[in-house]
Amino acid sequence: MKYIDLHAHMVSRTTDDYEQMALTGCVALTEPAFWAGFDRLSPVVFADYFNRLTSFEPARAAQYGIQHYCWLCLNPKEGEDRELARHVLELIPQFLDRPNVLGIGEIGVNRVTRNEIATFIDHVDLALRYNLLIHIHTPHLEDKYKGTQVIVDTLVDNRRIEPGRVMVDHAEEHTIGMILDRGFWTGLTLYPQTKTSAARAVDMIEMYGSERLCVASACDWGPSLPTAIPHFVLEMRRRGHSDRLIRKVVYENPMAFLSQSPKFRLTRESAESTW
Repeated sequence: MKYIDLHAHMVSRTTDDYEQMALTGCVALTEPAFWAGFDRLSPVVFADYFNRLTSFEPARAAQYGIQHYCWLCLNPKEGEDRELARHVLELIPQFLDRPNVLGIGEIGVNRVTRNEIATFIDHVDLALRYNLLIHIHTPHLEDKYKGTQVIVDTLVDNRRIEPGRVMVDHAEEHTIGMILDRGFWTGLTLYPQTKTSAARAVDMIEMYGSERLCVASACDWGPSLPTAIPHFVLEMRRRGHSDRLIRKVVYENPMAFLSQSPKFRLTRESAESTW
């Protein structure tokens, strides 16, 4: 079954991972800018990173028939540094005309500090200024509920925000309700150590339905699985869910959200494929 992985950090993966994703049905993926595992100290480093996301990675993915799109930002873990944030935010517009840039992300908060919230709001303002989609990172583990609540409240308080143009990612059982209730798109991350498993993701779909809901691997340099979505498909089938519902979650829903950007267009071969 073909699928779209809405969240995959391919700069940290090998070319073999692209091959495995292609073999299991991936026709497109989007790559949010993320933390490198260490705090970057200069906007020059981000310029190199953004250039890779908009040039090298799309070419690498294309070798396996996968369309590569991306999101740009300063990651929430680095959002505490307001001076660095200012410089990176000034840099981002230089890359927004690249053909695979869909929007701003993954933005949000990490430890829910005042500086992180200010940097988050600056990113939201940038997205609104350029009429871009927004991809949200919610914190891990102990800060998950508090951080998600702050993010959702901040977005709702901004009357310029259209909830349907925002993906709030890394939802879990105790946060998915508040995200869906406010009209945002919701992402379930198939990353077992700090996010959720395929089984838990299916549980949440059975509880909350499939509207405005997507799944993704969020594969990166940590313990993660680039083919997590096919494993989710297998779990859905084990529980007796129809291929029609599975296709909606892994293909039609991400297509609906991402197609709000005029840049997101699948090739005819990908769009017409039925496998």
